[in-house]
Amino acid sequence: MFKNTPHRYGLVAIVFHWLSALVVFGMFGLGLYMVELSYYDPFYRDGLNIHKSTGILLAALILIRMVWKVLNPSVKPVSEATKLEQIQNLVARVVHVILYLGLLTLFATGYLISTSDGRAIEVFNWFSVASMGELFDNQSDLAGTVHLYVAWGLIGVVTLHILGALKHHFINKDQTLVRMLKVLNSKKVED
Repeated sequence: MFKNTPHRYGLVAIVFHWLSALVVFGMFGLGLYMVELSYYDPFYRDGLNIHKSTGILLAALILIRMVWKVLNPSVKPVSEATKLEQIQNLVARVVHVILYLGLLTLFATGYLISTSDGRAIEVFNWFSVASMGELFDNQSDLAGTVHLYVAWGLIGVVTLHILGALKHHFINKDQTLVRMLKVLNSKKVED
C-alpha cells in the first residue's frame, strides 16, 4: 500500500516521514559540529559541502512530500475526539505547519548564506543550484542568524512532536505512533 487511507499511512508517507526526520537530525548535528570548527580544520570545507548538498536534497524531498500530502487523504485520529482531544488535534496540526514553515525558512536562509558571494551551490558534484548573488546588505550574516535560531526552534518543535507521539503511545495507548511505524493490515485501525 503506497497511498494513505483515512485510517492509515501509506508506505510513501512513512518513508518520507522517517527519512526527513533522520536527515533533519543529521543536519542539525552536523551544523552543531561545524560551528565549532576553525576555518583551517581539515573537515571544515567537506562538512560545509555535505551540509549544503544535503540541505538542497532535503528541500527537494520536503517539497515532494508536501505535494504528496496534498494529493493523499489525511489520516484521521484513531478515536472519536473529546473536547480536549480536539484541542490537542488542533495543536498537532499547528505543530506540523510550524515544522514545514521552519524547514522552508531553513532552506531559504541556507541558500542565502551559501550564495551571497555569487557562487552556485554544488550538490555532491551532481548538479549546481545557481546563485542570485547578494540580494541585500549583510545577507549572509543576517540569513545566518535567522538560520541558527530557526534550526534551534525547529528542534524544539520536533521535540514537542516526539513528546506528542509518545503521549499517544504510552498514555492514550492508541495506534497513532504505530501507524507511522509500519504499514498496517488493510483493515481499519481500531482503538
